[in-house]
Amino acid sequence: MAHEAEYYDNMVKLLELIWGEGYMAPGGPGNVAKLLRGTDAQGKKILDIGCGLGGPAIEMARSHDASVVGIDLEAPLIERATSDAIAAGLNDRCHFQLVEPGPLAFDNASFDVVVSSGAVTQTPDKPSMFAEILRVLRPGGWFTCYEWMGDGSACSEDMQRWIELEELTYDFKTLEEYDGLLSVAGFSEVEVTDASDWYRAEARREYELIRGDLYPKMVDLLGQHDADHFVEDWRAMVVVIESGEMRQGYCRGRCPT
Repeated sequence: MAHEAEYYDNMVKLLELIWGEGYMAPGGPGNVAKLLRGTDAQGKKILDIGCGLGGPAIEMARSHDASVVGIDLEAPLIERATSDAIAAGLNDRCHFQLVEPGPLAFDNASFDVVVSSGAVTQTPDKPSMFAEILRVLRPGGWFTCYEWMGDGSACSEDMQRWIELEELTYDFKTLEEYDGLLSVAGFSEVEVTDASDWYRAEARREYELIRGDLYPKMVDLLGQHDADHFVEDWRAMVVVIESGEMRQGYCRGRCPT
């Protein structure tokens, strides 16, 4: 069954407006640097799961001279990523592929590093995903991701309101659950780091920006209806972030040698 696209045009425009050209998760190039820190990614082969518009993959090719394969479920995102890589003169080191949910279409031990930013959050079957990631990693290679998470409590009305506004698939686990899932999958040197304080401040800054100085540009770019929708979306997100119900974190693990 074909994947039903969730990232419509105005949503993508809004995310780029807030997070930077080519990015569909917060942090921009700085987030890429955090993901790759300590992974010995220089000149290596990297798989980017949920590559989106390709911004992180292009940054990895530029900053680490890496060869990057980006995969995503949505054709318009892959088309845009491919176009941007060509425009950047990096299409020899950045290749993007449209995929379906399920096993990864790569041989065992194909990559030195696997990265993801947000794709695990949107994947219900995390054990199978982690097993596949471990399979395609070379011995000693790293899996590293940045994800949005829950606090382990039942979903509040505020959280339900935010998810309704997002119109995206989410499957939240806690930081501790990620630790356990990666260990059970067979990763070694598992590390989890809470990044909630960082994004709590960022989310508040973003919200003040889009309802203030950036709002007129949003209306011009997206129309009044969608501009107001995203302002309310960010307001609802700030509520669940500041309450601690929605959290963020970095997780990594190594393929045993």
